Amino acid sequence: MYAERPFPGLACVWRRTTTTTAAGLVVPDGCTDIIYSAGTGEVFVAGPDTVGHVTRTGPGTLFGVRFGPGVGPAAFGVPGVELRDQRVPLSQLWGSSARLDDALGEAEDPCDVLASAALARLRETPPDPLVDVIASSSGNVGDLARSLGLSARQLHRRSLAAFGYGPKVLHRVLRFDRAVGLAWQGVPFADIAHRTGYADQAHLSREVRDLAGVPLGQLIRS
Repeated sequence: MYAERPFPGLACVWRRTTTTTAAGLVVPDGCTDIIYSAGTGEVFVAGPDTVGHVTRTGPGTLFGVRFGPGVGPAAFGVPGVELRDQRVPLSQLWGSSARLDDALGEAEDPCDVLASAALARLRETPPDPLVDVIASSSGNVGDLARSLGLSARQLHRRSLAAFGYGPKVLHRVLRFDRAVGLAWQGVPFADIAHRTGYADQAHLSREVRDLAGVPLGQLIRS
């Protein structure tokens, strides 16, 4: 069972409980998560993905906090590109912390502990102020760079640091994420293609296979 809820300053907090060993497909969404396994005590960071990843978890509960696109790397103090397609122990980024480990083990809701720690880090090192502008733009990269007073190379470098992707890949991933969200709502695939800017339904299908590794219909049934 999976459930998520809003949390001010973050994309969301979430928990996933399984009663048996299970495999799941995690697909790109431009986000970065901190994940705590209540069963093993492990705390790790899931970086921004470029392709779908099959994950296998045993019985138990995972608790997570999700940073919006371009936000997480600031909290971790490393460029996003270094976390891309990676799963990294949090201690490698923040150092070992007995206080955090103890708080997670004692918490009624570990999500609150993770969120508080994440927000404290973001207050110390806020994300790039251009994050929202870059993420919301879907036009020509050269035009975007000029509108921001940057060269295309400077924009690419800042995008890699904040998001883990260059602008073109970022926009591709975020468009895919919007399409998947509409599919979960039951919107017809042809309408999804039109509403999210794909040339047609065939274009949507190719992009989903490239980024998720499975057809869209299979993805929303998994």
